[in-house]
Amino acid sequence: MEWREEAIILGVKRHGETSVIAEVMTRERGRHLGIVRGGRSRRQQPVLQPGNQVEVTWRARLHEHMGAFTLEPLAFRAARLMETALGLNGVQLLAAHLRLLPERDPHPRLYDGLGVILDHLDGKAGAAELILRFEIALLEELGYGLDLERCAATGRREELVYVSPKTGRAVSREAGAPWADKLLPLPGFLTPQPACDADPAALAAGFRLTGYFLARHVWEPRGIPEPDARFGVLAALARG
Repeated sequence: MEWREEAIILGVKRHGETSVIAEVMTRERGRHLGIVRGGRSRRQQPVLQPGNQVEVTWRARLHEHMGAFTLEPLAFRAARLMETALGLNGVQLLAAHLRLLPERDPHPRLYDGLGVILDHLDGKAGAAELILRFEIALLEELGYGLDLERCAATGRREELVYVSPKTGRAVSREAGAPWADKLLPLPGFLTPQPACDADPAALAAGFRLTGYFLARHVWEPRGIPEPDARFGVLAALARG
């Protein structure tokens, strides 16, 4: 069996004396693993860096086998990403998020978003908003999407300032006032009628929001911690 597709390197681990197992994200076949023969060579190592774009050819005798990859470089991003704390932690965080998905399960929306973010990780404010929106999309792809379009109580699309921690649905200022201390803040730039820019305070509130639902629905039920790279991303943004 064989297929060929563009992919983004997520990570590698050693396999035997000279090879590696590469983990890539593809648009049509999702997160996929494969053995790269000679992957620890001087010629292959620069290609097999997280964030790089490659054309991958996969071959295996049976579909359920891990199979082997042959890689051709298309775009080298890794060197640029490693120049800043945001870039280094950002690519690691995105890879950690994608590992929450079943292997070989296609998620073209997340693949497209991954490429856009990796191309913009040098711009802190813009990159932060892209990563935050990626986390919102990830929750949706995992089946825990947030409904930030209209008030859960009134159906209105105006004055949305809260999110219910139980349902993940937006709540308007008036409807949520009696329970304000129990609701999560909804940053204005995430609403259908943006009420503010994605400034540092709004971004911090946004990451607290997605972090709450990732912890509740994903990390805690699976018994895994919040990725260290996420703390690194938030620290880099705070310093910026």
